[in-house]
Amino acid sequence: MSIDPADSIGIDVGGTNLRIGVFSGLNLIEEMRFQANFSELCKTNTPSAAWQKTISVTANAIQTVLQKYASVKAIGIGFPGFIDPQTQNIAQSPNLPGLRDVNLAADLSQVIGKKAQIKQIVVENDANAAAYGEYCLAGKPAGGLIYLGLGTGVGGGLILPDIKQHGKPYVGQHGCAMEVGHIIISQGCRPCGCGNLGCMETYASATGVSTTYFDLTNQQKSAAEIAALADAGDEHALFAYQDAANALAQALASILKVIDVNNIVIGGGMSHAWHLMQKGFDDQLENDLIPVLRDKITVKISTAKDTAGMLGAAMLASL
Repeated sequence: MSIDPADSIGIDVGGTNLRIGVFSGLNLIEEMRFQANFSELCKTNTPSAAWQKTISVTANAIQTVLQKYASVKAIGIGFPGFIDPQTQNIAQSPNLPGLRDVNLAADLSQVIGKKAQIKQIVVENDANAAAYGEYCLAGKPAGGLIYLGLGTGVGGGLILPDIKQHGKPYVGQHGCAMEVGHIIISQGCRPCGCGNLGCMETYASATGVSTTYFDLTNQQKSAAEIAALADAGDEHALFAYQDAANALAQALASILKVIDVNNIVIGGGMSHAWHLMQKGFDDQLENDLIPVLRDKITVKISTAKDTAGMLGAAMLASL
């Protein structure tokens, strides 16, 4: 049975799950979660087989949603990778190895397009989608917005309403703009999924926190477990989050020297541990910013409860 007034769905593709939000405008009607271990699929299958399974899992989840919300006309997908702005191909996904030059929108359309009245499927980098969601929730501020998403990696998105994109995410000529997690902050150190060494996300992400803690203790723990230990006063856990805060602030200071935007929103799963990072982050950012920008930057933690990516994807598909 169709339930109105749903008009779009936004999909957040993660390494281990698929989250689908059903929207009417900015209003989230329902969120559904599906198990989808894409990271494992990519590691244990050939690239071709992994892609076919990715399409199958995603299409089945979408069809489940559409059975309940048949009024949906637009589908937006936030995907963790470099999206070519000319072809819409996923050029590469550092956290889903092996996927190269594949077109998620086109392949999904072939599977579900004839079975539903979908007018448009749009694929955007997951951090760009979250940036647009935060921008919409903030009332589309005239000065634009920078979004930093702290999760398995670190994504970034930029909204500049006074350029030709008219408030859409700025993706650059090759779809690689605002890949802030791959700003190199430490020469020749930790390897990153992008192929370089010393990228910011190898320190400031959940993976980075786990790596730092392991280097100090030889114990493998999740970022959430390390946060609990830090709250209990564990010095190694506290250092892991401090190291993440320093790396994030160092990279942001560099970004702000190039892109003069004062609205910064930080989201993603790691932002729930912001109380462990805030002071170190603030001190490092103050130290690294050029003097003219000090006291002019507003940094806020997302209040979207991890739905900004789904919302942004849905809104982009509805444009």
